[in-house]
Amino acid sequence: MSEQPSAFCLVLHGHLPWVLHHGRWPHGEDWLFEAAAETWLPLLQVFDTCAAEGIRPAVTLGLTPILLEQLTSPRFVTGFRAYLTEQLERAKDDAAAFRVEQNPALAALADGLAVRYAGMVETFERLGGDLVGAFRRHAEAQRIEILSSNATHGYHPLLLHEACARAQLRAGLATSERHLGFRPAGIWLPECAYRPPGSWWPPAIHGLPRDVVGTATLLADEGIRYFFVDTHLVRGSQGVAALSPGPSGAMDVATPIEPSQLEWDVLRGWRSELEPQRIVESGRLLPVQVLARCPEVSEQVWSGKVGYPGDGRFLEFHKRHGLRGLRYWRVTSSTAELGDKQLYEPEAAKRAVYDQARHFVDLVKGRLHMHRSRTG
Repeated sequence: MSEQPSAFCLVLHGHLPWVLHHGRWPHGEDWLFEAAAETWLPLLQVFDTCAAEGIRPAVTLGLTPILLEQLTSPRFVTGFRAYLTEQLERAKDDAAAFRVEQNPALAALADGLAVRYAGMVETFERLGGDLVGAFRRHAEAQRIEILSSNATHGYHPLLLHEACARAQLRAGLATSERHLGFRPAGIWLPECAYRPPGSWWPPAIHGLPRDVVGTATLLADEGIRYFFVDTHLVRGSQGVAALSPGPSGAMDVATPIEPSQLEWDVLRGWRSELEPQRIVESGRLLPVQVLARCPEVSEQVWSGKVGYPGDGRFLEFHKRHGLRGLRYWRVTSSTAELGDKQLYEPEAAKRAVYDQARHFVDLVKGRLHMHRSRTG
C-alpha cells in the first residue's frame, strides 16, 4: 500500500472575558492590552512576514466573539495606542535610569524593549488600528482559518434550556460573521465542553431530569463542520459504526459494528485522538468532524512542568521592575523565588525557541509515524 500523507493541524485559541470599562490593572483593560501586545500583534507580524515570503502559515486561529467585539471597539483602539506609547516611554526611562545606576546589562534590555515597542506602534498604525481586519485579510487569502465560539462563552453542559444553547451559538456565529465578513466553518467550544443527548439532571436546582439535544446536533443545525474536544472524550467514546466512501468519495457511508470489533479490528484507529471522528447522536450520523488534542504534543506548548514554558531561558512573567513595570528577568528555574531570578538573555531565548521548534517538529512527525505504523 502506498503511503498516504499525514496531516497536522496547528490550532491557536485565544479568549479573554470582557474587560473594557473595568479599570486598568491588573485584571482590567491592561490585561487585554498586554495580550494584544504579546500575542495578537506579534502573531500578525509573523503572518505578514510569511505572506511577504510566499509562505502559507496554515494556522487555525480561535478568536471568540467576545474577543472580536473588544478588539474592534474604539475604546480598545485608543487605549491600546496609549498603552504601547506608555510602554515605549517606560522602556526609555528605565534605560536612562539604569545607565545612571551604571547597570549596562539592564540598560541594554530596556533599549531592546524600546525598539520592540516602537516597532509595535509602527505596525499598529500601519494596520490602521484594525487587528481584526488584518486577521480577516489573511483568512480571505486562505493563509489561516478562523474559529468562532459561543456568544458569551456559555458552557454547554450547564445550559438549562435548549433555546439558550442555540442562542449562544447563533449569536456567536453572527458576531463572528459581522466582524470577519464570513461565517466560520469551525468552532472552539468553551472549555471544549461537549454534552451528549439524552436524560440530563440540572446540577443545582430545577428538579427533575430533562431530555436534552446533543451539542453536535446544535452545531450541525448551524452549519458548523468541525469542532474540538479534549482527548478523554475521544478515548472514552463508544465506536458504533465504520465509515467508508460513498458515491461522491466522501466518507459518509456508515456501517454499524458490534462492540467487539473495537478490540480485534486494530487497523482503524478507533477512539484515537490522531484520527478525525464523526458523531452519532440519537441514531443520526452528523456531518460534523470532531478533532481532539494530542496531549503528548499540546502539553509541550502549555505545560510549565514538562513543556517549553518552563525553560529557564524564557522571560519570567511574574517579576516586574516596579508595580506596573517591564520585565527584565528570566524564568531561571521553576523553583526559584522571584528574588533569585536572573537577568533575561535575549540571544539565549532565541536559541531556546530554535531548539524547541526542532523538537516540536520531530515530536509531531514521530507521533504521526507511530500511528501510521500501528494502524496503517
